[in-house]
Amino acid sequence: MLRILIADDHDVVRSGLRSVLEARSDWAVVGEARDGKEAIQLASQLKPDIVVVDYGLPVINGVEATRQIKTRHPHAEILMFTMHDDETLVAQALQAGARAYLLKTDVQPHLIAAIEALAAHKPFFTGQISETLLNNFLSNRPAERKDSLAPRERIVVQLIAEGHSNREISEILHVSIKTVEAQRASAMKKLQLTSTAALVRYAIRNKFIQP
Repeated sequence: MLRILIADDHDVVRSGLRSVLEARSDWAVVGEARDGKEAIQLASQLKPDIVVVDYGLPVINGVEATRQIKTRHPHAEILMFTMHDDETLVAQALQAGARAYLLKTDVQPHLIAAIEALAAHKPFFTGQISETLLNNFLSNRPAERKDSLAPRERIVVQLIAEGHSNREISEILHVSIKTVEAQRASAMKKLQLTSTAALVRYAIRNKFIQP
């Protein structure tokens, strides 16, 4: 039995994915997560074979959730799906450990094939994503993030943009408030931003959160 965990913050999306996946008698959805933190926790508890992760997860985004899941459970395969085919997002997903990447518009026709590929420990990309990766390679631009933020700084920026206070962020990430303040200050210095409003605009513009 192939064990699958779904991580998406929309009930309708999770329900739709579950119905498609469980149409296969040898596949079972063993859990559903509504945010990145819950996805990491459930992956630790349930030890799924495959995790389907939405890039735009709240609290901890899909890329960081993927990175942490792969660090703790390297044998788990990750399918990242998103509304965006931006080459930077694809690169982030691959660097974090995802081996399949689907646009949400491609989920219906390609989801089964993607899961089958991951079950065989093979990568899966649609033609559109493959073209994005090829264009990135041919343009001689390394698959790196557009900014120089460290992974934890990116999460702090995301959480600030979601409206969390420093105290709430410290509780979510299990770090001190001083650490949050330092990471916030470091991120703003790297990005040359001087206000929280500018930081939120940056997060939306760079798809840390959905507006």
